[in-house]
Formats: sequence, structure tokens, C-alpha cells
Amino acid sequence: MFNPSRDQARQFLFDTWRKFHAHQTLTSLESMALEILLQHPEYHPLLNDPERYLDRDYLPEQGETNPFLHLNLHLAIAEQLSIDQPPGIKSRYQKLLAQSGGPHHAQHQLMECLGEMIWQAQRNRTQPDPLVYFACLDRHG
Repeated sequence: MFNPSRDQARQFLFDTWRKFHAHQTLTSLESMALEILLQHPEYHPLLNDPERYLDRDYLPEQGETNPFLHLNLHLAIAEQLSIDQPPGIKSRYQKLLAQSGGPHHAQHQLMECLGEMIWQAQRNRTQPDPLVYFACLDRHG
């Protein structure tokens, strides 16, 4: 199982952006990431300046949103949907999609619930529980 460090996950996004602009061939995962990057023009200046942003910390107590976390959560959701893992996530997404009016908004609802599942697992020092994820999604749907 691939478990990148913070810097490796960020570097993956920077490298994908650089390869896109250099018209280089992208892997399937990079293509998936690129689609997400293109949906977030507010992060393009950051992606153009890896030296400045690779090591930057984003502190929630200072009201900062971590753009790398946001982008990588989108990527995690795209991967989940592509393989329907956890089983049933794809059908729940389709339900949210029908109600939300757009894929990006539906993905943000998934992201909120994915974050809740991760937070609970960290708080309880347990493995992430898909039932927590699905219970949150069911509240949205």
C-alpha cells in the first residue's frame, strides 16, 4: 500500500502540474489528479511555485484551509469512485449527485464525510470505519 509523506503527496501534485504544462505524458493517476487541479484555478498560483509552497504549513486555528489536503481529498474520492471502494460509495455518490446539481458539490459532500470518518478514527485510535462514512452520507442524502 502506498503511503506517501506530506511532501511526497504535495510533490506529486506539483509534478503533475509541471508535466501538464510541459505537455508530457501523464500516468492514469496523474490524469485523475489533473482533472481535479483544473477544477481549482484558485490553486494554480500555488502549483506554479513549488519552492515557496512545498514546506508551507496551513494552520486551521489561523483560519487557513490547506489546499493540498483539499486537492488530495478530491483525489482520494476520485479513486474511491473509480473502484467503488468502500463498496456502495459509488451509488451514494450518484444519489448525492442527483440531489446536488453538480459533481463538484457532490464530491464536497463526500469530502466532508470522508473527513469525519478520518477524524473519528484518529480520535478513537481505530481504523477508518466505512459505516461512519456512510452514516454521514445518509444524513446528507
